Amino acid sequence: MEPEITTPVDLCLPDGTLNRDAVGWTRHPLHRANLRGWGRSKRWEYWCVQAPDWALSVTISHIDYLALHQVWFVDFTTGEQIDTGAIVPLARGPVLPDRSGGGPARTRTKKLAIDLVPNTQGVRLVARTDRVDADVQITRPAGHESMAVVIPWSDKRFQYTEKDNTLPASGTVVVDGRDYPLPDGQTWAVLDHGRGKWPYDTTWNWASASGAVGDHVIGLQFGGKWTVGTGMTENALCIDGRVSKISQELEWTYGPWLEPWTVRGDDVDVTFHPRFERATKTNVGVIFTEVHQCFGHWTGTVRAEGVEYAVDGIRGFAEEAQMRW
Repeated sequence: MEPEITTPVDLCLPDGTLNRDAVGWTRHPLHRANLRGWGRSKRWEYWCVQAPDWALSVTISHIDYLALHQVWFVDFTTGEQIDTGAIVPLARGPVLPDRSGGGPARTRTKKLAIDLVPNTQGVRLVARTDRVDADVQITRPAGHESMAVVIPWSDKRFQYTEKDNTLPASGTVVVDGRDYPLPDGQTWAVLDHGRGKWPYDTTWNWASASGAVGDHVIGLQFGGKWTVGTGMTENALCIDGRVSKISQELEWTYGPWLEPWTVRGDDVDVTFHPRFERATKTNVGVIFTEVHQCFGHWTGTVRAEGVEYAVDGIRGFAEEAQMRW
């Protein structure tokens, strides 16, 4: 079993290497990402807000030699995507806290502005481009738990990630002057907060979903490939705000991107049914990325603390990413 950490801890030792006492998982953000120096360090905040007919994602990232920021929107009914990105040499400008929720994250460029500001309700997300104007309140209900974990490749290569889902979202999203509704009980936000020192070449799977089925609010958080062999996983369920950690590596099966994916394990037997594929590819000098992120809905069952839950109809995404960065 993976150790559960219940008190605040620094991610790194004074020399910048991994603090082995930080290797474990938490239900709330307790790690301080005290990364030191230049070289292979990655810091980012990623939020995705998904309603039945659209999705909005924002990214603020600092990868030592560059800052990469993005505001992306898709209308699932038309298939139209709006993708506004900014590359900032020498990573000048972005503000990123060393602890999740420990302060605002923000960036400003000629193309976009993003503010992620913690407040008493949760987080206020404000994103603006020449076509997108979003002001979204992401609510973290009382007692709500997230899943955060340290993945230890070695003392010099490691990643702290906090994944959070089943967070209700409300507010306004205006695209090209058109208001997009955020239906109550059907609009959810998911967080990927990352801090660490990465290998140059990495491939991962990630899947997240949120939704209400009967009397329960169910969140799925699955990862694959990048954690194998480390003794830790980023797999978890969130049932009515309570995290149930999955220490097993799960089996992912998928082929063509828009055909069904399956994720299976002792407590997981689910199928993902894509409706839309977002494919991106970047090849700029030392940076090569290829990501296939598919949005859709899930069916099947999961088990948490001995109780089985149906997940039929909850919405989210699944992806494969190849990164040389």
